[in-house]
Amino acid sequence: MARSPHALTPSSDVENFFQAVIPPVRNRTGTADVVRGMQCAVSPVRFRPAFPSSCVGRRPFLSRPASRQRDAMARRERDHVEDCEHHLMTNQHHANTSSDRARQSRVGLANPPPGTRLARTREHLESMGAPDFRYRQFVSALRRAEAETFDTVRELPAELRTGLTEKFGPRVLPIVPVARQAEDQVEKVVFESDPGIRFETVLSRYRAGWSSICVSSQAGCGLGCTFCATAAVGLARNLTADEIYAQVVHPSWRLHDKGLPESVAFMGMGEALANPHVFDALRLLSGTGYGELSQRRITVSTVGFAPNLSRLTKEYPQVTITLSVHSPFADERAQLIPLEKRFPLTENLAILDEHAGTARRKIYLAYLLIAGVNDTDEHLQQLARLVASRSRPELFHVSVIRYNQALGADPAYQAPSKTHVSQFVAGLRERGIHATRRRQLGSSIDAACGQLHARYAASAPAGGPLAGLPPMSPAEDRLLQIGRPGRSESRRTATG
Repeated sequence: MARSPHALTPSSDVENFFQAVIPPVRNRTGTADVVRGMQCAVSPVRFRPAFPSSCVGRRPFLSRPASRQRDAMARRERDHVEDCEHHLMTNQHHANTSSDRARQSRVGLANPPPGTRLARTREHLESMGAPDFRYRQFVSALRRAEAETFDTVRELPAELRTGLTEKFGPRVLPIVPVARQAEDQVEKVVFESDPGIRFETVLSRYRAGWSSICVSSQAGCGLGCTFCATAAVGLARNLTADEIYAQVVHPSWRLHDKGLPESVAFMGMGEALANPHVFDALRLLSGTGYGELSQRRITVSTVGFAPNLSRLTKEYPQVTITLSVHSPFADERAQLIPLEKRFPLTENLAILDEHAGTARRKIYLAYLLIAGVNDTDEHLQQLARLVASRSRPELFHVSVIRYNQALGADPAYQAPSKTHVSQFVAGLRERGIHATRRRQLGSSIDAACGQLHARYAASAPAGGPLAGLPPMSPAEDRLLQIGRPGRSESRRTATG
């Protein structure tokens, strides 16, 4: 009997038939049976359905088993296509992620501030013919707090390490730890830069699992605040941006903590805003590749150096600001903080009023509570009025600090009781003022607020003047020559 033209032969005829009946699977580019360059093979199905002779010239009739086979093959092919697409999309995602990481690794560092040791290091590497990535490797070693000497920066070739050592000396950082004290949760290190120039840095570890470092901005201080041990030392010089940055990334902290501190506070020795190098230090601490700290994790404390306070609010609007008030009365505040005579509290608060309106950032007002000096109900009421009169009083927060005994400070100053401090805070809250008592750590090792003196007081007699610092360099940007005021009582004039 003659073979029907529609009769199927094994394998090849089956494949040809299904190619005619089932449309080819196409990808988005229109290429049949190809999914983004990957062949989707059709598994051959071997069967031979018999067609009666009456079907000659008619559309072939598929038996029910053949129909099921066709549907099963279509499902398998569709599933295979989906698997191929998923596989390729996954590979493309990984490729894109790798490309993103590669692009990030190629991003250059921000330029270091001109004149800094980091800028000179970069220039010297370029003079030795080193490619740009060598400087990035050097800065990366600094951020990991692993580099104390150039020889320990193993990412750099030996010839570069030798060249840097010959140029800058063996140490990567310009400061050296010379003393260390510690108590529960607090560690204090005395650093030295030039011979005889010492300053202190305090690291606090909180039980919640984070840490904060309190850095110094000056060796000593020249503002003469009567409650502060640092002021009794006097001012040697401003610290450079490199010396401030080095306090944060120094390997000393790496010895006990597997990472750099989460926040930085300019609350150590010196008036931060009296030192113009602080702005370069902020640039390093918040800069790409150097410190990479959010500005909100940096706090700058000031007693009220108005010109640079205004500059700070414009150049670093997200940095947290703490202004020392300590008295709402101008003449009394001038006895505590002589800078009041030059830059009054009213001028500083006007700057912060504008800052609160534009940046909408919380502003802290520090209030050091001294028994019998600034802790009366009169002080409480006037302080509350002062805060309530601000343009955005809800953004001002009073941080009440219990006075700490400080070497070289006025011996008449005494700490109030803890109960009185709590009552003072409660009184502010009753008047609608946001207020808390600042928790203090490290008072037993002279590491709390107002106690830092970098051991210049080691040989000073009790109640006497502290050992003086070396004379200031004429080239240094000096501030004000304000003498310590007398203790004579004067009429209080309200501020605000």
